[in-house]
Amino acid sequence: MNEHPTTSTPPTTPQPTPPPPFKIGDSITIEIQDIAFGGEGVGRVDGFVVFVPFVGRGETVTAEITELKKSFARAKLLKVITASPDRVEPQCRYYMQCGGCQYQHLAYPAQLQLKHKQISDLLRRIGGFASAVIEPVIPCPQPYGYRNRLMVRSQWNRETQSLVIGFLRADSRLVVDIDECKIGEPALNEQILHVRAHPPPKGGIKVVVRIAPEGWELPRDSFFQNNFFLLPKMVAAVRETLQSAGTKFLIDAYCGVGFFSVELGDLVEHFAGVEIDIPAIKAARKNAANRNLTNGEFIAGSTEEVLPNLITRFAPADTTIVIDPPRTGCSPGSIQLLRQVRPRQVIYVSCHPATLARDLGALCADDAYEVRRVIPLDMFPQTQHVECVVDVRRKENL
Repeated sequence: MNEHPTTSTPPTTPQPTPPPPFKIGDSITIEIQDIAFGGEGVGRVDGFVVFVPFVGRGETVTAEITELKKSFARAKLLKVITASPDRVEPQCRYYMQCGGCQYQHLAYPAQLQLKHKQISDLLRRIGGFASAVIEPVIPCPQPYGYRNRLMVRSQWNRETQSLVIGFLRADSRLVVDIDECKIGEPALNEQILHVRAHPPPKGGIKVVVRIAPEGWELPRDSFFQNNFFLLPKMVAAVRETLQSAGTKFLIDAYCGVGFFSVELGDLVEHFAGVEIDIPAIKAARKNAANRNLTNGEFIAGSTEEVLPNLITRFAPADTTIVIDPPRTGCSPGSIQLLRQVRPRQVIYVSCHPATLARDLGALCADDAYEVRRVIPLDMFPQTQHVECVVDVRRKENL
């Protein structure tokens, strides 16, 4: 539940940040105290904060200062002096060059524990929520070779006078030349080789390679979950969450191709999906028809414009709204709209714990709503990203 302090404490004078005891290019020895959300290790040198990637908690490493700000610095890992027991050999030969993965150097159970801690820290620090509502992270049965969609980039290298094809570097906007992605499904790696054999005519072109989900109508640029291996458990988590509320009506906001509407439609009397993208809404209708779902509809338009009138057709006390926004989270207007229409349940599906914490804090302000459960799923093994399914319920005392 949302935490509210019962007593006030006098403001304290913030301690000044000590001056940096080093300059760019200096080599330092540092003990890693924690891993921040985003994957960088956090340590201090004479009280000055330094972020170092590709490290583990408790490790002692040497690193080179690459960036210096007023209150922190960033450094490049040079050598691990004392290794964490969780450290393992990365499977990818491009690791630490390519920016796609942050945790290949950590054993998979350690990745799950780390992500749980990061979710807990962010929800407590940004949203003011107790960590007790956060369940253990559901692991992916296939920690490598799981991605069904990748964006391959091309870039002209002036030094070598050649076209580079691959992914963005971990430390810049330059492209790493690659011919294989260890977290991509094998069929995607075949497509990468095809792109390399038939390169785009110039640099700056992005090529999306993907595996279409079986049995789903999916326009070329429409969103679909990128991990088929863990998707059944995500569906199970959302279905269980919906069933626990006992609502009769479902509104699938920002529904895309109707994934949640189709997967949840049999649990309610009536459902309505809302989507502004016309090709996606047409696909949603086909996906529902292909499964003989006749108790719902899909409405073309923005959620912000459609929802106020749509909710008048359903009793808010018997309605669940599912939201699955992009990583930037919901707009303040969307959160305010949810607080105004006051459905019994909001199921928030998020791929970014920081914006999730921000939005939940706003939604639950003044005890309007409460968080019942947070179900994390590791849809993105080896990376900083993690998915969460959150059960948010209306407070009935208002």
